[in-house]
Amino acid sequence: MFEKEYDVIVVGGGHAGAEATAAAANMGSKTLLVTMNLQTIGQMSCNPAMGGIAKGQIVREIDALGGYSGIITDKSAIQFKMLNKSKGPAMWSPRAQNDRMRFAEEWRMALENTPNADFYQDMVTGLLVEKDKVVGVRTSLGIEIRSKAVVLTNGTFLNGLIHIGEKQFGGGRAGEKAATGITEQLVDFGFDSGRMKTGTPPRVDGRSLDYDKMMPQPGDIKPEKFSYLDTPVLKVQRDCHMTHTSALVHDLLREGFDRSPMFNGRIQSIGPRYCPSIEDKINRFADKDAHQIFVEPEGWNTVEVYVNGFSTSLPEDVQYKALKSVKGFENVKFFRPGYAIEYDYFPPTQLKHTLETKLVNNLYFAGQINGTTGYEEAASQGLMAGINAHLKINEKEPFILKRDEAYIGVLVDDLITKGTEEPYRMFTSRAEYRTLLRQDNADLRLTPMGYEIGLAREERMKRMEEKQEKSKLFVDFFKKTSFDPEEMNPILEELDSASVRQSDKLFKVFSRPKVTMDHMLQLDSVSGFVREHDLDTEVMEQAEIEVKYSGYIEKEKSNADKLHRLENVRIPDHFDYSKLKSLSYEAREKLESIRPVTISQASRISGVSPADISVLLVFLGR
Repeated sequence: MFEKEYDVIVVGGGHAGAEATAAAANMGSKTLLVTMNLQTIGQMSCNPAMGGIAKGQIVREIDALGGYSGIITDKSAIQFKMLNKSKGPAMWSPRAQNDRMRFAEEWRMALENTPNADFYQDMVTGLLVEKDKVVGVRTSLGIEIRSKAVVLTNGTFLNGLIHIGEKQFGGGRAGEKAATGITEQLVDFGFDSGRMKTGTPPRVDGRSLDYDKMMPQPGDIKPEKFSYLDTPVLKVQRDCHMTHTSALVHDLLREGFDRSPMFNGRIQSIGPRYCPSIEDKINRFADKDAHQIFVEPEGWNTVEVYVNGFSTSLPEDVQYKALKSVKGFENVKFFRPGYAIEYDYFPPTQLKHTLETKLVNNLYFAGQINGTTGYEEAASQGLMAGINAHLKINEKEPFILKRDEAYIGVLVDDLITKGTEEPYRMFTSRAEYRTLLRQDNADLRLTPMGYEIGLAREERMKRMEEKQEKSKLFVDFFKKTSFDPEEMNPILEELDSASVRQSDKLFKVFSRPKVTMDHMLQLDSVSGFVREHDLDTEVMEQAEIEVKYSGYIEKEKSNADKLHRLENVRIPDHFDYSKLKSLSYEAREKLESIRPVTISQASRISGVSPADISVLLVFLGR
């Protein structure tokens, strides 16, 4: 069946596996995606949504590089919101509700239309390794398929164990069996492994809910989209709704705590801190009488509803009784109860920044196997692993994003340098250069890089260059063009902003906090320039941010330049830290374990102090 050798084999068809397959195949590698169920490629295992705080920036970065997640999201969206609009643009985060079935269908069609991508349905139970180098995989049918590189994107399937109250059974997802064999083999190779937990809420019948008792949560009046390409913009949207738990609901849930696997010791692994189960929220925030529940439709036509905020592993009778006491859920019908799932992961400090493992050459890990949580975090890792697997087997330079270049760079560096003992989720606060890493400029930051490595297509590059050129032209116009005080002052008076006595450059008055692009467009010179050069909303938004935040942007660029100086101080591959007696014991231990490539990376390792960095710099002659 498989006489030829593949360039890259991707194991697992979730968000990480789908992006890895697309990236490697689009760059020219003959790629095979092996998954246990071809019907669940790109499956939204948890909530039917993409994006959110920091996660939306990641989806736009994936798109800018030439990945598929943004395109798939736009094609299957049922609602769009730009979150944090009341804050500065560094915090703006796009989020879309999606049609779960269409999302998976669009992923399947996109991959089937990708040249160089093949598919096979089976469980991978082991790796073929020769002389510390992976050379293929072995499936449950005993078939051996050879390749030059392998990307493992196993999600929650590695020895997955599902918990509902006192019941537990093997599974990687509801209705699907767990994957076995790989963890044990990797441990034999010398890898450290651990266990993590995540959970999901009940799915219910929307026809049984009373939406009149809930608060509607509509999408934006003027919805945007994720992809920088010509994907569809929503003309009609579906509302979500919001309701709340109550003291009564909490009391009913507490009645089942003695049967909860979280509290009776059955689950000992750590779950996501920022997406806790409802029982965890009640336990941790005992002073709160209510928690928000977001009622999210699963698609355009289905009646299935996702009860966001009610993730639980309590017994199904307790779940049902408590949920019936939530306003609007009095007559609720369950499609399936919520559950928790435990699964194996491998601490990511065992990887290089390319996501290749340190112990086995040409073997890459991406997604929840690295201890992350979230579709977006997984997809970005899959993209980077697929890219680097292709580059490695073609003897090309690796592709590594820096912390000031992308949220993806922050994500990978955090994992590799700091590791994680709980499911890692991206937040804007994790990025020290978030003014540079905005959702609006992901194409300007990353499309040239994607084009250079052969992933982003020429059409994408031309669109980016046109946007860049028009934005610069518009910013220069504000810097060079003066305003008439008689035309400007009525606008300023309306905003309670100090009037101007004499003419000055538009840039100066536009920099004022209250003055927006809509106000500037009231000036004949500005509106005339927009019409003359056919500037769209995206270009105008880009120019507005460049004008209003130019000082902050320049300051962050300066700070990033300082960081790059330490990035240029490389540490020899086989450096012997035991020679440096002036290093603290903890620093020696951490440095020996993680093996940082540069002084900059070493400085970000927890337990390595500034004094330890000084010792290293002195020893390296810097």
